[in-house]
Amino acid sequence: MSSRRIGLAVAGGLTRRIPQQLGAGRSVCARCQWQRSFTATAAPLRERAEKPASGASMDPKSEIEGPAIDAPRSYGKRYDGTFTPKPLPRPIGMPLPPRPGENTGIDSRTREERKKDFADWDKHLARRKELTAQLARPYFRDWNNLKYQDGKSFIAPPRLFKAEFSLFFPNLYGQTILKTDKEPRDTTPLLTGKASIISIFSSQWAEAQADSFTSAAANPELQAILKQHGGKDGLAQVVRVNYEDNAGKAWLVKLFMGGLRKRFPEHDWDKYFLVRRGITDHIRECIGLLNSKVGYTYLVDQHCRVRWAASGNSTPEEMEGLNRGLLRLVEGIKEEALLPSTAREKVIGRKAMKDIAEKRATNDVEAST
Repeated sequence: MSSRRIGLAVAGGLTRRIPQQLGAGRSVCARCQWQRSFTATAAPLRERAEKPASGASMDPKSEIEGPAIDAPRSYGKRYDGTFTPKPLPRPIGMPLPPRPGENTGIDSRTREERKKDFADWDKHLARRKELTAQLARPYFRDWNNLKYQDGKSFIAPPRLFKAEFSLFFPNLYGQTILKTDKEPRDTTPLLTGKASIISIFSSQWAEAQADSFTSAAANPELQAILKQHGGKDGLAQVVRVNYEDNAGKAWLVKLFMGGLRKRFPEHDWDKYFLVRRGITDHIRECIGLLNSKVGYTYLVDQHCRVRWAASGNSTPEEMEGLNRGLLRLVEGIKEEALLPSTAREKVIGRKAMKDIAEKRATNDVEAST
């Protein structure tokens, strides 16, 4: 007799009646009870990362509104000839305000949702497009584009973008270099309420470019501003985002986190993020992060709006614009704090922005017809 038959025979012999209060006439065997109790007490599914190439696109420029930044990219036709960085043609950023929990790169679908998506042909076609876009991208394109002005994609604006026209910095999710808390966290709560300089890099070369804006040797005036208005409870801060989508490089960064802690004061340990995933092609195109081997610097206000941006190595004019813009944002936060709550600036919520976008799209369709 097979083991399956033996198990069924034993389970049948252990069958018992349910008490009257649970319903007469129905019986549940011990085997079924064990299976149900195991299912009910099982540990939740482990967080699963999104699939490779998730968020890849063949033409991210077509997904944004307004003129695109004229600069070499890692996708599309190779840039030939000479390239001179140009000023930004528009305010850059995401169209909707950021929320904690976004862009984590974690697949939050349940097992049933994964089964349903597995049988969805449209989802398979979308996934095929993502893989095609990733495979069609030359691996050394970003390295080759470094020959153009050391990878500098655009020139920083001389003044801040106007608040009413500024777009938003996306939420990022990663681990900090804190000793006490090694759980990943979101950047949005850290940025809210403060004027923040955000440096994004993924190599020592890119980090050196970002440091040309913020280091004490390159910009002592900025350090004086941070000393006056920064600190643990200050209104100004520098946030560093080390983006490493390569598992091996990310492991090395975690291995040498002790060296990173020695470079920064302890109150800045929660402002250094190691981000593994979540920055899609759409996000890159929106915020101007066009070369993964180059360092980018952003100035973000207390409402997480991108008010100023720069790429590559700094110039004296760009450093002056960064320092002046940071002081202006700090003064604006102080002035806003003195106003009554009813007179403070109101940032439109996500739902209202979606409604406005849908209304504009409807108006455009009606105008075209």
